[in-house]
Amino acid sequence: MRLSIRALLLALTMLALPVRAADPANPVADTFNLAPPGTVQLQGWLGDKLGLCMNHRVWNQDPEKFIAFFRHHNDTDNWRGEYWGKWYTAAVLAYACQPSAERLAQLENVAREVVKTQDPDGYLGPYDLQHRLTCWDVWCRKYVLLGLIAAYDLTGDKTALESARRNADNMIAELNQKKMKLVEVAIVVLQGTADSSIIEPIALLYQRTGDKKYLDFARQIIDQWNAPFRWAPQGIHLLDDALAGKPPLRNHAYCIMSCFEGICELYRATGDRQYLEAAVRFGQSVRKYERMIDGSASNHELFFDGVRQQTEIIEQPQETCATVTWMKLCAQLLRLTGDPVWADEMEVSLYNAMGAAMTPGGEWFAYFTPLAGERVPGVIAHPDLTMSCCVASGPRGLLLTPRWAVMSAKDGPVVNLYAPGTATTKLADGSEIKIVQETDYPVGDRVKLTISPASKRRFTLHLRIPAWSQRTTLSVNGEPAPCDPGRYAKLDREWSPGDQVALTLDLRGRAVPAPSGAPQLAIMRGPILLALDNRLVPSIDKAVWLTPDAGGHVELKPRAVQPGWAWMTFEAPFQVRPSHFFGIYTTNLALCDFASAGNAWSETNLYRAWLPQPLYLSQAFPTNTWKLMHPDITRPVIPPHS
Repeated sequence: MRLSIRALLLALTMLALPVRAADPANPVADTFNLAPPGTVQLQGWLGDKLGLCMNHRVWNQDPEKFIAFFRHHNDTDNWRGEYWGKWYTAAVLAYACQPSAERLAQLENVAREVVKTQDPDGYLGPYDLQHRLTCWDVWCRKYVLLGLIAAYDLTGDKTALESARRNADNMIAELNQKKMKLVEVAIVVLQGTADSSIIEPIALLYQRTGDKKYLDFARQIIDQWNAPFRWAPQGIHLLDDALAGKPPLRNHAYCIMSCFEGICELYRATGDRQYLEAAVRFGQSVRKYERMIDGSASNHELFFDGVRQQTEIIEQPQETCATVTWMKLCAQLLRLTGDPVWADEMEVSLYNAMGAAMTPGGEWFAYFTPLAGERVPGVIAHPDLTMSCCVASGPRGLLLTPRWAVMSAKDGPVVNLYAPGTATTKLADGSEIKIVQETDYPVGDRVKLTISPASKRRFTLHLRIPAWSQRTTLSVNGEPAPCDPGRYAKLDREWSPGDQVALTLDLRGRAVPAPSGAPQLAIMRGPILLALDNRLVPSIDKAVWLTPDAGGHVELKPRAVQPGWAWMTFEAPFQVRPSHFFGIYTTNLALCDFASAGNAWSETNLYRAWLPQPLYLSQAFPTNTWKLMHPDITRPVIPPHS
């Protein structure tokens, strides 16, 4: 089926403007709005990664395999039912990157096929009647709801919204009938965190329908956190502990962060400031206690005091689902607050943990991403589907990028991400502004932006100045402009077509000491974490020391010849200290960007980011780390797509 251009434009409008309930309590407008579909086109290294992910993972997936589980109800104790919702929400993001009538028709048809599987009583999920409200049933319904709501937002088809409502109503009614607490439905060790994350689609249903029963149900879940229940005799107190600034609960990182995505939606729906305060303070707590240097979190999928522990050998570090959910939560906080710290966070996660987790061809993702050792493809959790949770999740983090790269505020466009490409935004009066970026950042430090309103217009151009960029220069048409690190430079002026903005960022190497106080250092260059890779470093019997200058900076020189497998490589000086303080000399070692390190995805290609002081080169790289990540199985491989 082909759609008319008019239908395509209608769908673009629907996706660009989030649907609001007719009369929700105190709805909150975002400080920054996500870019409408198709308005931001990224090129260069990042654009290539997005293309690989879309073409080799998202559009190469047959969703019918996922829908079959809803049709036949043949799951009894598993989470296969999440896959359709994850795929669909990723596909909506892929469509937003490259809108077309054909893709829109495909997504519309897939949503219809899912709705057809709904039971007469409203249930839509992978479980039979006997196994509803057991194990992963609520978790799977969460992703079904997210997929259906995304379909409604994309197409405006109220059938999808009504299907989502019936599914949610069925769950609420069954919980009441059986006198069950939602937090007591699922896996004991997760203490209700997985099922609680259904707050997000429940809040979205309230936003889109104005039906207060969804708001009441979401608040009921929060009340359950504060009371004793079977899996948590003291309660889990997610909201209250966040407000108090406590470290995150030592439980499932991905699920808990997903709960706070729902808290953000509750704030957006109600205007209740405690929800925003809790979400912001939770995000700050993750940064303080759990977010590792490459922009991810978790061990064994759990929060575990990761900031302090990250220099050690971690068994199952940095689940890709956790990376994705951290980025999605940061995007929520950026939209709501306009605080550039959340864009800083997403940039680090994007270029490091996210970039490292995707296989070179874009067809698969890692389950875990260590800071030292080797890259290992994610296991195939369900061979009948050739799928796993992190492979389904990965595109949802990566393909979100164009939506937050260039956003809009009331007074003008907001540039959060510097990358070659174009963006088109609109002012309040409907007039368009085209922004063209010419740069090879973050390889180079210079960004040239050409700002072209349709005609002369006064507006404010917001440019994110990263907190790490302590020496930044900014000019408009050659005239210097003020800017401060960790803030937006706000250029309020009358703009003419073709005006030029020049930005130079501070890409000096920075030596980052281990937060635990361990004698280890890491090197950051702008948002990029650098790492040693055994393809670049000789295995010799020498100990070396990294010696930053008094300001903590490391001199980095781009290598004259770049290996084909690396995005960027640099030479850095290290000291060799043979005896006491005598005979000290400097030798150079090559480092590459973290996303390229270990990208042969083999047992023999080893890397490390944190550098012990001293670093003994012949023992620099831990081996066989795949056995820690995936014990009791053979080493996973990247599967051929089936």
